[in-house]
Amino acid sequence: MSYLQLEGIGKRFGDFTALKDVTLGVSKGSIHALLGENGAGKTTLMNILYGFYQPDSGVVRLDGRELSIDSPRQALSDGIGMIHQHFMLVDNLSVLENVVLGLPGGLRLKLTDHRRKLIELSAQVGLNVDPDRLIWQLPIGMRQRVEILKALYRDVEVLILDEPTSVLAPTEIDAFLQILDNLRSMGKTMLFITHKLDEVFRVCDRVTVLRRGNVVGHAQVSESTPQEISRLMVGRELAQPVELPMVVQGPVVLKVRALSANNDRGIQALNSVSFEIRAGEVLGIVGVDGNGQAELADTIAGMRHAQSGEVYMRGQSMLGHDVASRRKRFRVGYVPEDRHSTGLVLDFTLWENAMLRDHRRSPFSRFALLKTKRAREITKDWCSRYDVRMHSVDQQVRFLSGGNQQKLIFAREVECDPDLLIVMQPCKGLDVGAIEAVQGVVREQRQAGKAVLYISTELEEVMAISDRIGVMCAGHLTGVLNRADATADLIGSLMTSTASQEVLS
Repeated sequence: MSYLQLEGIGKRFGDFTALKDVTLGVSKGSIHALLGENGAGKTTLMNILYGFYQPDSGVVRLDGRELSIDSPRQALSDGIGMIHQHFMLVDNLSVLENVVLGLPGGLRLKLTDHRRKLIELSAQVGLNVDPDRLIWQLPIGMRQRVEILKALYRDVEVLILDEPTSVLAPTEIDAFLQILDNLRSMGKTMLFITHKLDEVFRVCDRVTVLRRGNVVGHAQVSESTPQEISRLMVGRELAQPVELPMVVQGPVVLKVRALSANNDRGIQALNSVSFEIRAGEVLGIVGVDGNGQAELADTIAGMRHAQSGEVYMRGQSMLGHDVASRRKRFRVGYVPEDRHSTGLVLDFTLWENAMLRDHRRSPFSRFALLKTKRAREITKDWCSRYDVRMHSVDQQVRFLSGGNQQKLIFAREVECDPDLLIVMQPCKGLDVGAIEAVQGVVREQRQAGKAVLYISTELEEVMAISDRIGVMCAGHLTGVLNRADATADLIGSLMTSTASQEVLS
């Protein structure tokens, strides 16, 4: 019998069925992957296991004992912890204070004893973190370690990991997967929600696949292939990667010259960057996260002030124009990295988010009056054409999965017919089906003669979609390569060098 058993779990939200008769078993001391497209029900199922939601039907058993989990506190008491995609830490407290926060006694505890215990636990698991550092001083990868330590400090036996590598730089992922291996050797049981099949095949023992709230398959990882798992996830064969079709490129649309900008702390993050993009061209930008890519996208889109340099759209300077002007006058579309804080208003409905950038213009308004019925009709059409899975355009956008939120943003930006489309980490946290859809939209924009600036930390993703590839390191554009000349080794060397070199088409 499985150590952790979920039997017949069902959950509805109004008329929407999120989970239907879900059953799965997890062996003790194993890493069990939970896969599925965005909106398949993975996070809902784990939120039930952690006590955020209560199921409408079904039971949860741990080590043969039936549980009644009505809150996260009860889940922790039963030995179940969860590491969320968005961390639950207090920035102004230390690592140690965050770990003990919520324990009986709170911050009145004897921190000396807890510091010693935390250091011992960190060493045992391989999660070495300074207990006295403030959270805001830590990089993202270290903050994730603190979240894991918080759970382990409470003696959990089952650890739920919700998209744990989506916030990590590529250089941090190997170390994280080694930590999971260490936890498995300690006998911990883990449920691993991810979209990255390479990680599943590197570290997981078994996999369960959900599709639209139903279990569609279980498999031993060692007896499966990525193609078989992908087919289960999306219910069809994924299209094979194809060569980009020939497009006759037009005139220069975007020209960036010696552009420099600071980050949020006032430190220079972009250093004299120059490039151009033609109509019908995708310029991909790749680099380790945090090397100026976000500042580049924000500065071109008008969300960050340039310290020096120039940005031209079809020969006209955009500097000095605000975001709204760049969108409307210069026809710039922007899909930002952070869907939640920049791309959407989470408490707004789908139709309200759909008209955000053009709510003062036809077809969304007339004579300064919103045409709400028309806005709903347009949003329904967009959701149909871009496969945004929802139960109503009147639902709050926060209740969409990440992939469906991303497809809604793409619909809004693309349907405004931009001359330049800027996309920043567009496939981050998406499943294979949603990635295919997003990249299909980018290819369509290229075919339509639009200029696309495509920024990602995923090298394979950039190489598959781009005509030319730029590489960033320490705020410098260290190379621009023709697609045919770009190799992983050459790009890798440019990602660690600030000496500029350029290969032009």
